[in-house]
Amino acid sequence: MDAENDAVTGPTGPLGFGDITDRIRSKRVADKVITAAEAAELIAPGMTVGMSGFTGAGYPKAVPAALARRITEARQSGEPFTVSVWTGASTAPELDGLLAAADGIDLRMPYQSDPVSRAKINAGGMEYLDLHLSHVAQMVWEGWFGHLDIALVEVAGVTEDGRLIPSSSVGNNKTWLDVAEHVILEVNCWQPIEMEGMHDIYYGTALPPNRSPIEILHPADRIGVPYLQCAPEKIVAVVPTHAPDRNAALKPPDSDSARIAGHVLEFLAHEVRRGRLPRTLLPLQSGVGNIANAVLTGLEQGSFRPLSAYTEVIQDGMLQLLRSGTLEVASATAFSLSEESMQELRADIADYRKRIILRPQEISNHPEVIRRLGCLAMNGMIEADIYGNVNSTHVMGSMIQNGIGGSGDFARNAYVSMFLSPSVVKGGAISCIVPMVSHVDHTEHDVHVVVTEQGLADLRGLAPRRRAQQIIDRCTHPDYRDAIQDYFDRAVATAPGKHTPHLLAESLSWHTRYLSQGTMRPG
Repeated sequence: MDAENDAVTGPTGPLGFGDITDRIRSKRVADKVITAAEAAELIAPGMTVGMSGFTGAGYPKAVPAALARRITEARQSGEPFTVSVWTGASTAPELDGLLAAADGIDLRMPYQSDPVSRAKINAGGMEYLDLHLSHVAQMVWEGWFGHLDIALVEVAGVTEDGRLIPSSSVGNNKTWLDVAEHVILEVNCWQPIEMEGMHDIYYGTALPPNRSPIEILHPADRIGVPYLQCAPEKIVAVVPTHAPDRNAALKPPDSDSARIAGHVLEFLAHEVRRGRLPRTLLPLQSGVGNIANAVLTGLEQGSFRPLSAYTEVIQDGMLQLLRSGTLEVASATAFSLSEESMQELRADIADYRKRIILRPQEISNHPEVIRRLGCLAMNGMIEADIYGNVNSTHVMGSMIQNGIGGSGDFARNAYVSMFLSPSVVKGGAISCIVPMVSHVDHTEHDVHVVVTEQGLADLRGLAPRRRAQQIIDRCTHPDYRDAIQDYFDRAVATAPGKHTPHLLAESLSWHTRYLSQGTMRPG
């Protein structure tokens, strides 16, 4: 989308609005085509906008940029202009970044990973609600966040009868379209129209006491319809675009990532030998990132097959497993693919459409389904303490990094809940294993396995002090192991309680030392 004149630009040159008739097949919807700048004029100061987007996929590309320009112009004229932004999860610089840089976001929820937004939140200039992703739709229906004025949703197309073909993420789009007073659609011609039929949009959710079971017994089960629904009279604007998703390419596995992956694969093989897992394992859930991707890549060489996945996001490693046949089916709510993997998806999309299902995040992250399927959850962390409490969101206790995302949905309900991290970061200046985490996202009750490049601690069935010794022995970097062992020994000897012994004042010094000296090295 050209930022100056809102012309839609495709791979072979400018696309006039008449060139997207294969994307907008409903005349009633096509009659509402306008420019991004005109659509942005429909968003007034103080409004709440529910935008599509999940991990850099399927977010609106043109209207947020036009809105940021409008906000900047208003501020230059001395007129305050902010909106509240709800999404599925993180988006991209041309949404979160531009609006945050323009000081245009009053409140953001439920997850973000943008550096500009992060700085605004930590400086107190933007309110942020960090939520379990499975909770968002229910809480919106309950009215906790107030009225949703506009849904701004990217789609791949519109059928003859007005149904919406979802694009590369589903996220909370169903809920936004249901509850918003008005709807603005971005129809993105870059998104493969062949995705039509890949999605499974379930319209059977309800609030208590009218709930019924979510009848997914296998990741391949479809329980909904391939399209999003929206009353045509709610649609006030349609903006054609031709712009790619912004997904950063993952780095090749480094030595630490490869060692972490090796520990996880050895653990899974052990669980199969002990009869606690079948040879096909159980449905995989993987957070986004280089370490999780390294584990997925390692499964390619393993003997576990055919595998299945019930997860949030399909990233490069999972697509590779689908391509090789190691992975039979993958259910998620979004893609997070490098440019190369997106080209691979496009090249063989007819086959992938049969084996990939994209669902609303209230279903992809549904606790009932996760528990029933027995998912194997693998998520990253910022730090873990010696008892297995995990911090996945905050730096030094008060500064948000990204958010909890869906890790809580899966950790609490998984058959096996694993948290993965290098043992140290910042060139060894910071230990990721600490006496007490500075912020708790996942309590020791939800953490079964902790893995670093040093080793794997299986905490299941262990009382707190035994858990602590496992983590110290197997997961802590040698540079910090003696100091943490000394802390634990003195806590056991002198703490008033012996169940979960702590030296409270000293445990905090591990974090305050970094603030004052730029290091968490002991001493």
